[in-house]
Amino acid sequence: MEPCSCDTFVALPPATFGNRIIFGKNSDRLCDEVQEVVYFPAAVHNRREHLKCTYIEIEQVSETYAVVLSRPAWLWGAEMGANEHGVCIGNEAVWGREEVSDEEALLGMDLVRLGLERADTAEKALNVIVDLLEKYGQGGNCTEGSMEFSYHNSFLIADRNEAWILETAGKYWAAEKVQEGVRNISNQLSITTKIDREHPDMRNYAKQKGWWDGKKEFDFAATYSYLDTAKMMTSSGRYCEGYKLLNKHKGNLTFETMMEILRDKPSGINMEGGFLTTASMVSVLPKDSSIPCIHFLTGTPDPERSIFKPFIFVPNISQLLDTSSPTFELEDPVKKKSQFKIRPDRRHPLYQKHQQAVELIDKDKEKAKMMMDDMRKLEKGLFKEMESILQNKHADADKVVNLFSQCVKDEVRIYKSNINPQ
Repeated sequence: MEPCSCDTFVALPPATFGNRIIFGKNSDRLCDEVQEVVYFPAAVHNRREHLKCTYIEIEQVSETYAVVLSRPAWLWGAEMGANEHGVCIGNEAVWGREEVSDEEALLGMDLVRLGLERADTAEKALNVIVDLLEKYGQGGNCTEGSMEFSYHNSFLIADRNEAWILETAGKYWAAEKVQEGVRNISNQLSITTKIDREHPDMRNYAKQKGWWDGKKEFDFAATYSYLDTAKMMTSSGRYCEGYKLLNKHKGNLTFETMMEILRDKPSGINMEGGFLTTASMVSVLPKDSSIPCIHFLTGTPDPERSIFKPFIFVPNISQLLDTSSPTFELEDPVKKKSQFKIRPDRRHPLYQKHQQAVELIDKDKEKAKMMMDDMRKLEKGLFKEMESILQNKHADADKVVNLFSQCVKDEVRIYKSNINPQ
């Protein structure tokens, strides 16, 4: 099965407002999969320790950075996230000529988290990912349940200064540096002839397989997939539609614009159906390092019916309990050999209330309008507050330490007041 899922975007000056880099992603997954928003503080580790990822153990590093992650609740890695140094990563499922491995290795989502935990710049995160890819490989089932679903991965990695597109086929990869303008990735290889870094054997392997004659200009997407890259920007797919939406706002792109793009249903970017947008994220990465980065996460499906809630890295952040799913420890089906036969209820408190609210939206148009008005009012107030922080170049650590958690409580209050009015 090769579903159309996930879109990741980046906009850099001069395409953006306020000398900021804007990152955004919709995570499109199976419609009944719960995505949680979790925070892990920076930590020091014993180098002799081993780290258990979703399926395999790897060597631990001596230090990991603080991260906020949006992740399917059953696995170790993440669909998207950010770290305390302003590095953001999102991944996409991609397929091509190289066969996908079903053998358990590192998932692309594990590589997202590992890149965030171990790198303080976008290019260092790229280095972390390709080194781990070479050492441990990528593979394994990417869903919880009876359906077998595996893929190669592409990544969009951004920091305050630049972005990198990293696209893989097995252990082979190509990377493109993005320093200005707009760029997006979807469920297809998109790096063509502008290749800034690559696996040392990538071209030789393509020649051995008969995919490239060694004479014509090397085009990564055309060589490693079945794409006609000449038509890539004129097709009706989500990759092309996303690029059009980015370009439509080029020159004055803000974090609110990025959210509008993620909420766009006609383009297919805000996905509905068996695979749908299960969570969304937008990050503001000011080029001025004295200004804090702000990360907005929904933690709920359908960004059109969700609230983008801000998170800022400061000391002493508590666990995000209302967006953390129940843990099952050794009883978790993912940790047992009979994997994926039993699916526990992984809904976190926000997800449960949001689910009830969506049911109400579908049944009662009048109540739905009232609730949506309350949601947008809360969100607009948050955006105004965050823009003030960006303009004033300062966030009061005491005020923002529980910012995300408080926003979740305010969101839940809206749902409760409409579902069970007094």
